[in-house]
Amino acid sequence: MTFTGTGRLRFNHAMSETSDIERLWRLGDLVSPMAVRVAATLRLSDHIAAGATTLPDLAERTASHPGTLGRLMRHLVAIGVYSQTGERYSLTGVGEAMREGHAGNRGPLMLDLTSAVGRAHLAAVRLLESVRTGGPAYPLVHGRGFWDDLSLDAELGAGFDELMGSDGDPGAVVGLYDWTRVRHVVDVGGGKGTTLGFLLRTNPNMRGTLVELPGPAQRARQKFEDEGLSARATVVTGSFFDTLPAGADVYWLSAIIHDWGDADAVTILHRCVEAAGRSGRVLVAESLLDPTQELAGMSAFDLFMLICCGGRERTLDEYTALGRQAGLSLRSVMGSTWPSLLEFVVE
Repeated sequence: MTFTGTGRLRFNHAMSETSDIERLWRLGDLVSPMAVRVAATLRLSDHIAAGATTLPDLAERTASHPGTLGRLMRHLVAIGVYSQTGERYSLTGVGEAMREGHAGNRGPLMLDLTSAVGRAHLAAVRLLESVRTGGPAYPLVHGRGFWDDLSLDAELGAGFDELMGSDGDPGAVVGLYDWTRVRHVVDVGGGKGTTLGFLLRTNPNMRGTLVELPGPAQRARQKFEDEGLSARATVVTGSFFDTLPAGADVYWLSAIIHDWGDADAVTILHRCVEAAGRSGRVLVAESLLDPTQELAGMSAFDLFMLICCGGRERTLDEYTALGRQAGLSLRSVMGSTWPSLLEFVVE
């Protein structure tokens, strides 16, 4: 790409001969990621699958300007999301993966710019401030923090609960642990109760307590009632920064600690220590960073956690150190990179 004498941009065909420069421009491209997110927000793949395969049909279904939608579709075809034959569009494998509910796919929910995660993606434009300050970018863009947004916007919060509740098979992580001697488990920050519900259904002699903020707490109560689990499932409205219900055998934290910086993470773990007493255990389910590997997906998600809520992904040593600061000793590690289940005992 070069500048002409009039200050306008034009593409230089010689760029294709310089692979590193071409790769640099592709890596820095913000248009393609946003085009994909707009496609997800408009549910273009679902409309095409339902038979709206021409530009006029898609414009009508999505209430979009035909001319600009056509420009968007041209780029989505160019980058391989859709294909085009004559005037008709069809799905590529990538486009098929963007269909809502396809094979358990959460892509549309993740990429939809009106969803909680989509709004967090928009905050990436303020990554520079996050890098300089160590704080989240989300409130700089949206005026309040991510968790405050979910708490104050019922629709946004419900959508986030739905996304988290569809996060794969809960048995994949809870199945790593021997629950036969656990009589009472406290699911700390357990969302709408998907994991706790699974535990109670598969362990009929177990009682469970879920601690959550008002919105998800109410949805969890309804879920347990619908599943006939209310007699064994108690929902406590509150924060994991406050005092937790005491005396349970296990305090369960699934994908909670990575949402927070070190100081807050230690506080959450210490609340579990206070409630667990000398005999209780704290189970932490998280992804583990492997410092010996360069995983682009993991490093990107680590930056996303910073942007979204000031959180971070961590190595096993870092989780062990957090536990030690909170008064916990690492007893065992189960599973692989994800899911990994860390069993802590009170020191």
